[in-house]
Amino acid sequence: MDRVQKRDTNIGALHIISTGQQSPETLAGIVEQIIDHIDAIHLREKLWSDKQMTETILLLHSKGIPLEKIVVNHQAAIAHVMNTKGVQLTHNSNDAATIRHAYPDLHLGRSVHSVQEAVDACNRGADYVIFGHVFATRSKPDLQPKGLAELRNVVQLVNIPVLAIGGITPENTPDIIKTGASGIAVLSGVLLAHDPFEKVMDYTKALKKGDKQNV
Repeated sequence: MDRVQKRDTNIGALHIISTGQQSPETLAGIVEQIIDHIDAIHLREKLWSDKQMTETILLLHSKGIPLEKIVVNHQAAIAHVMNTKGVQLTHNSNDAATIRHAYPDLHLGRSVHSVQEAVDACNRGADYVIFGHVFATRSKPDLQPKGLAELRNVVQLVNIPVLAIGGITPENTPDIIKTGASGIAVLSGVLLAHDPFEKVMDYTKALKKGDKQNV
């Protein structure tokens, strides 16, 4: 029997990731509307300076976004100094064990693209992984999606929460949850939507539907 992974309420089911296409002010304005209905906002902005990242965290916090819902991509030192929820490590980051030693209080996520990467991240102390891309996505048109079967393999082989990313829609979200995944990570599906709040509510309903189908 497949092991259905229990959701870690400290991780949450719905993570929103910045797109790299919006100004800090635009991003903050959207997040302010949806923050009560999401579990984390990830700042994944490869072109921002340390100053821009720090100022954006302060801007978000000034609008009522709790620091414990902000995740900084790659830059563990900034996450530590700003006292955010944690850091999302990428293939360019140090491994989780190194970051854990340097910043023992940080919540550590790891972005992975294979079963082996997920297992390694788990063994090295990551608190959760984001696996993808699961479905076809316009951001990676030349790369074959991993698919639900591979996602299920990851869920079954690690004992930490697994979030799915890549081509996630409200329509396919229940299928994601049926694999035993703990939740989803979404970028443009929310932040570039005509009505981000309405879209978040669509994803929330889909997550609940997936939960009911798992009972």
